[in-house]
Amino acid sequence: MEKIRIGISIGDTNGIGPEIIIKAFEGPERRSGMVAIVYGEVPLLKPFYKGREQVLPICEIERPEQAKDHYLNVISCWPEPVQYQPGLPSAESGLAAALSLEAAVDDLRLGHIDALVTAPINKANMPRDRFPFPGHTEMLTERLEADQSLMLLVNQGLRVGLVSNHLPVSEVAAAVTQETILAKLTIMDASLRRDFGCTEPHIAVFGLNPHAGDNGLLGKEEQTTIIPAIEEARQRGIHASGPYPADGFFGTGAQKNFDAILAMYHDQGLVPFKALSFGKGVNFTAGLPAVRSSPDHGTAFDIAGKNMADPASFKQAIDVAIDAVKRRRVELARAGRN
Repeated sequence: MEKIRIGISIGDTNGIGPEIIIKAFEGPERRSGMVAIVYGEVPLLKPFYKGREQVLPICEIERPEQAKDHYLNVISCWPEPVQYQPGLPSAESGLAAALSLEAAVDDLRLGHIDALVTAPINKANMPRDRFPFPGHTEMLTERLEADQSLMLLVNQGLRVGLVSNHLPVSEVAAAVTQETILAKLTIMDASLRRDFGCTEPHIAVFGLNPHAGDNGLLGKEEQTTIIPAIEEARQRGIHASGPYPADGFFGTGAQKNFDAILAMYHDQGLVPFKALSFGKGVNFTAGLPAVRSSPDHGTAFDIAGKNMADPASFKQAIDVAIDAVKRRRVELARAGRN
């Protein structure tokens, strides 16, 4: 099978992105079976490169097709060198992150790379004219021309998706519609089969209100919106059940009985996920025509430049991306034979 080209956006250059990239690839076994391409510049990686020269050779290239096996290939994304000021978010580091992401997404869209793994950004200092989005997920959905996508947090058998992503709580109820829930369930079911190898996925759906509405005493959305969406999904062959009260679900270990959980809003799903998986989880964008993943943490400015960052989540993001690309290739090969 042809080697997988993994593109990596460097994230906020003053955060831990450069450090976890170097640490994620320092063992030769980490680069076997794939070609790694970082969108950034070599000087930003050098502070964490000392002592790793023999185990992590770096190659500067101009285009993805020039990338070499067993090297960490680097494509420069900005005309002027970027000043490295670890722990200090700045307009310069935000612009550098935006330019890196733009270059990587363009190559992903054009098929020059097979998957994209994004290092953390700080949205507050990203230039709004270049990044007018609430997050990576929304940007990739638009640039890759997907109708909808699903933010899916993954750690081995634990997978949590969201109906609404980066929304103020005051806007959540209006965003939780029957059509949106059905669309997210459809994307989740397809991705579980295609990207994660689940042959007959079972999905738990959370309620929106406390105690899943308590039969209408604490809100009507379960009866008017969520249950009809689940019933329609079942009619389409999706094994969805619920709505389940979110508060006790993980405490009882109920997540072990399902392949994935669909939460209604950001913190409802991500708080329990990160409590169980922080530092090991992966953010996977389901529903895109190409593969994208990222670590489950942020820029960690407080430890940037101190050689303290743990690359475990970033390594997991790379592995999840590789597995998804392999499964999609197998699916395409089967479709071609048929």
